[in-house]
Amino acid sequence: MLRIYAKTGLCLSVTIALLVLGFVSGCNQSNQNIKMSGLVGTADADSAKGMTAANDSFGKGALLLTRFTSYEQLNTVVQIEYFDGFQGEDDLSHCNPMVRITHRSSGRKVISVLKAFSISEGDFIRARDGDLWDKLWLGLNSPYAVINRKELQMAFTFSRRRDRIFGVGDVAFFDLAETTVSNINEDELSSIPPEDLSEKGYLNTFNHITSQSFITSLFSERLADFISDAHERHKMPLLISGKFSEDQILDLENGPVDNYVDLVNNEWGQEIGKVLEEKYNIRRKTFWTPELLANYLNDLQSYYSTAFQIGFKPFRPSDEVVIRFSKKINRVLKDVSGMIKND
Repeated sequence: MLRIYAKTGLCLSVTIALLVLGFVSGCNQSNQNIKMSGLVGTADADSAKGMTAANDSFGKGALLLTRFTSYEQLNTVVQIEYFDGFQGEDDLSHCNPMVRITHRSSGRKVISVLKAFSISEGDFIRARDGDLWDKLWLGLNSPYAVINRKELQMAFTFSRRRDRIFGVGDVAFFDLAETTVSNINEDELSSIPPEDLSEKGYLNTFNHITSQSFITSLFSERLADFISDAHERHKMPLLISGKFSEDQILDLENGPVDNYVDLVNNEWGQEIGKVLEEKYNIRRKTFWTPELLANYLNDLQSYYSTAFQIGFKPFRPSDEVVIRFSKKINRVLKDVSGMIKND
C-alpha cells in the first residue's frame, strides 16, 4: 500500500496552484475512460472463448498465483495487451505507453490499465523524505493525490497496524485476510495443496481483494485503483512494456506473473466493493457496528467460496478482529486529521 503522509509541507498557495494546474493529468483522465469503456483494442471472439474455458480450472473471478506454473500459462487465462502510446496534435490529446490486462470469468470481465509516466509508490516516499521540490513535483504530476490526500491517508491507516494510535493488537487489512484463511473449514484443509495455504496463495489473494473491496466501499473505485496502480507500478515498471528478462519471467513469486495476478484480483475486489457498498448503503458517515462488519466479511467469504469451491466458518460480531476493526473504521473516518497529527 502507499506510504502516504500528510507532512508534505505544501503551503496553501502551492496547493491552490496544483488544483488550478489540474490539466497536467489530462491523459490520466483519458486513461480512466479507457479502463471503464474498453476503447483501446478488443479481443477476438475465439480468444475470449478460449480464455473463458481456461478459467474453469482457475476459479471464478479471483485468481491464485500458486495455480500458475509459468508466464505462458497465465497468458491462457488473462489477456495482456501492450500499447506503445501515441502523440496527439497537442499536449492534452497524447497517450502514454500502457498495458491492458483483461480477465473474463463466468460471463463477466474486469480490465486493468497500467500506464507509463504516472506516479508510483516510490514518488510518495521521495516526497515524504525529500525536500520541497520533491513534494512540489509530486503535486504537479498528480493533482489527484493532493486533492484526495486525506482519503489516501485513511486508506494507508487501514492497511497497516498502528499500535501507537489504536493500541496493542491493532487490526489491518492483512489481519482480516489472515483470519479469512484461518476460517477455511478444517475438514477441507487436508485436500488443499500446501502451496495454496502459503503466503503467496489464498492469503495474498484475500489480502488484495479484501483491501480493494473496503477502499472502494469506503471511498471510491477510483481511489482504490489509484492506490493499486501506484503500488504495482513501483514494484515492477516493466509491467507496462512487457520487456522482461528470462529470470523475471521464471520468477513466479516476485516476477510479472505475481504482479499481473495482483492487478486482476484488485479489479475483482473493486467490483465486489461496489456491490457491497450498494447492498449495505455504505456512506462516509455510516457507523460500522460489529454486526455490519461481520456481514460484510461473510459476503467476501461467500465470494471466495464460489470462486475456489471451499467452505468457511463465519465471522461473528463477537470476534475480536471484528470488534477491533469496526472501531478502527469509525475512528479513522471521524478523526483522520487528529491521527495524522499524533502519528
